[in-house]
Amino acid sequence: MSLPFVVQAQELIQGIVFDKETKQRIGKVIITNLNQQTEFYNNVRGEFKISPNPGDVLVASRDGFNSDTVVFDQQSVILFNLKRSIIYISEVNVVARKSPEEILKQEKESFNKAYRLADPGSLFSVGQTGAGLSISSIYNLLSKEGRNARRLTEIIERNYQENFVDYRFSPDLVNNITGLEGDMLRRFMSNYRPSYEFTRAANQYELSQYIKSKYILFKLNPNLRHLPALPVIKMDVNN
Repeated sequence: MSLPFVVQAQELIQGIVFDKETKQRIGKVIITNLNQQTEFYNNVRGEFKISPNPGDVLVASRDGFNSDTVVFDQQSVILFNLKRSIIYISEVNVVARKSPEEILKQEKESFNKAYRLADPGSLFSVGQTGAGLSISSIYNLLSKEGRNARRLTEIIERNYQENFVDYRFSPDLVNNITGLEGDMLRRFMSNYRPSYEFTRAANQYELSQYIKSKYILFKLNPNLRHLPALPVIKMDVNN
């Protein structure tokens, strides 16, 4: 006698992303499932749907906000609350902006456990009985929790690099050098955004010369749109 084999579709869970201070919904947020190594954007209403497994670590990230992390524990609705990393003071028209280093320091403090798990430390320990393997270091290196922690720290590092480029390659700087505004300014900055490596190594004069040289190319064909770089997909064979 054979029994019927039934495959049930994984349940879709509704999620919403809020501004922690204003309680307004936030769109264009990247939702990352660290366990499944997938990511996608929510919609303009701040909503998304996802099919997580119990224990999956979910991270919501967007420029101008600190990331928020939720562990899926079979909730009926997944809620993210993002806190702004840029503080606006409208009364005096001043923007108090944290440096990338300050944001990174805050992220490391918020995810202190993840950084401890992500760094296995020395695999060897020395005790009263002599040298031997460090059990805690091996656990951090091989455990699923340790792998998730390393993925999270990689995301934080990528966010830091993007924040660093935004901090130096700012709309105010490009506007002062080129005079571009509005959609033309956004198009130029998208097409000719420098790499983190160049932005880190260049001084202010070199960065200004880079913008001037790219502006010459931009004026030749302002409607040219560069294709986005293909994403780098990392495979974890131990998963």
